[in-house]
Amino acid sequence: MEDEVKLHSFRGSPYGCRVEIALKLKGISYQFIQEDLNNKSQDLLKYNPVYKKVPVFVHNRNPISESLVIIEYIDEVWKGVPILPQDAYTKAQARFWAKFIDEKCIPAVFKVFGSHGDEQDVAEANEQLQFLENELSLKGNMFFGGDNIGLVDICAGYIAFWAGAAEEALGIELLTKDKFPKLKEWCDNYINCQVVKDSLPPRERLVAYYKWRFGKA
Repeated sequence: MEDEVKLHSFRGSPYGCRVEIALKLKGISYQFIQEDLNNKSQDLLKYNPVYKKVPVFVHNRNPISESLVIIEYIDEVWKGVPILPQDAYTKAQARFWAKFIDEKCIPAVFKVFGSHGDEQDVAEANEQLQFLENELSLKGNMFFGGDNIGLVDICAGYIAFWAGAAEEALGIELLTKDKFPKLKEWCDNYINCQVVKDSLPPRERLVAYYKWRFGKA
């Protein structure tokens, strides 16, 4: 029997996009169910009663929430292109950096846009981004995952694409080539991967959204 795979999300969600990239890497066919966050579907509320958020991944009627958990599940169930490293230590390191991005980097970067480039917020974001710059410099690879994208790359997609759209919308330069040459190069390499290109929302819509969200029409 063919697997039934559904993804509840909305176009433009960086977390839903993570799952789409993982699915495309594995070559998995899936049904995308567009959610309206102002009028959430009964299925979404049923499948994720704790957080009531997207993305929600449903495999043969079994729901899974939280993008990092979903990606690990996909990687375990469907073989082929690996998303997480096979070595136990390297896998643990990938999980560490993915968690760091979610808990430290993304909140710090988002805070810069919310404050329209407050000096202290920029300094804090730069401190967090420097850790990623150092990691790329240390490894000397095209991607965090080596020669191909992996878990950490997928998680850092917000920095590569969403943050760039916000910078354009607000006229803020945060991720500059002078300060973060390796990270900037990684951004270009990542968003030019075909599987990533096929999953990203239109940039102009994100720019318009951030102008509206942060009051710069």
